[in-house]
Amino acid sequence: MGRHSRKGPAPQGSEQGAQAAGAVRGGARAGTGRRRRAAAPPPEPHATHLRHPGHPDQAPAAGPQQPVRGGHPEQREPGGGWGGTGRYGDWRGAPAAPARPPGPSAGPAGPPGPAGPAGRNGRPASQGPATGLGAGARIPGPRREFVEAFDGSSQGAPPEPPAPPAPGEGDPADRPGGGKGRTVTGIAAAAVTTVLAVVVAGQVTGSGPDDSAARPPGEAAERGQAGGGTDARFDRSDRSDERAVPPPPARRAAPVTYAQLMAKPFPLDPKLKGPGEFEVVPGTDRAPGKGRKVRYRIDVEKGLGLDSGLFARAVQQTLNDDRSWAHGGAMTFERVSSGEAEFVVTLASPVTTGVWCAKSGLDTTVDNVSCDSAATERVMINAYRWAQGSATYGAGAMHPYRQMLINHEVGHRLGHNHVNCRTPGALAPVMQQQTKSLEVEGVKCRPNPWVFPNG
Repeated sequence: MGRHSRKGPAPQGSEQGAQAAGAVRGGARAGTGRRRRAAAPPPEPHATHLRHPGHPDQAPAAGPQQPVRGGHPEQREPGGGWGGTGRYGDWRGAPAAPARPPGPSAGPAGPPGPAGPAGRNGRPASQGPATGLGAGARIPGPRREFVEAFDGSSQGAPPEPPAPPAPGEGDPADRPGGGKGRTVTGIAAAAVTTVLAVVVAGQVTGSGPDDSAARPPGEAAERGQAGGGTDARFDRSDRSDERAVPPPPARRAAPVTYAQLMAKPFPLDPKLKGPGEFEVVPGTDRAPGKGRKVRYRIDVEKGLGLDSGLFARAVQQTLNDDRSWAHGGAMTFERVSSGEAEFVVTLASPVTTGVWCAKSGLDTTVDNVSCDSAATERVMINAYRWAQGSATYGAGAMHPYRQMLINHEVGHRLGHNHVNCRTPGALAPVMQQQTKSLEVEGVKCRPNPWVFPNG
């Protein structure tokens, strides 16, 4: 391989390298027939950056030149991120790359200079920053003031200890924008972050300052109604009004009492004609007293639409009341549904009542009244009068009228005839025809359902 194919300077220790070194030291050098350029003066102390090729002031630099990255000159200025004593952020410079050997176009190597003190990263301290990224070089990065303001205060992590200063740098607190500046900046950033958090939390929860004074009157009133002083936009206390609320469980209606049913009129046609067929009300009601026991049965004509159980209870309770025929223990009444009975209390339609009363020579169709059909076993109670009452008592006295109707007709079965009122304003006798009138022969009395009204 020839001389021109070798890259870099000749190896030291070879014969050719020794001859070349001796030629230089002796002041004479074997020529090659070409003129040699005079040695360029050393660069000025302030020329620490490379000039763009073709610049008018450009002078060839002595020694090996660094390659230009990307075809663009590198601008190295004191205090920047390329070297020197400047500091930017908290990033350390990368170790300097070793100097590249001169290319084929470089001149012969000169004598090695004296070895100086070793610098940072293993490079001699005598080499300047113009040879690449030297000791203390800084790579651009985020400013430490910004990073510390949020790393220490917003994240809750302890701040990193400050890095030791590089050689040639003083205390960071002594430099402009140093420790004191970073502390003030961090405190200010933390304060701003805290204020923003409080404002946002106040808007979301509605606990911020009340701005109703700055609102129009209508809007302030609406805000007060919506959330009790909070902004209606953020108040969700009325969400329950928007949902479909199930209705409360229906309260079970209280059962209707016997007295209420007895005081209530029932609809029934005054000319109603039933089928003439009867049903026995089942069950038995024992005689409650110690007097003579009177056994009876209750029949109800079919198709009336009336409560047969209510009718049966009314007959039993009325007859055994001490104000009735059982007064003083004279007798006691017992209801049966089968077997032998002295009489049958029968609830029938107006037409059927008339038919059965006619069997005993009584006409009930004139005033649509009831009767005791003595020729039969039946005491006939006109269903229309039971359901609607009479004008003499009125609709507000249905309960006492029904008691009078039972006592009057059973009284006929027990052998009592009609008796009229003799004293004006007195209680009418129970055996008076009170359904027709309370006034007989000019003497007007008051309605009365009992045999012994005073007990």
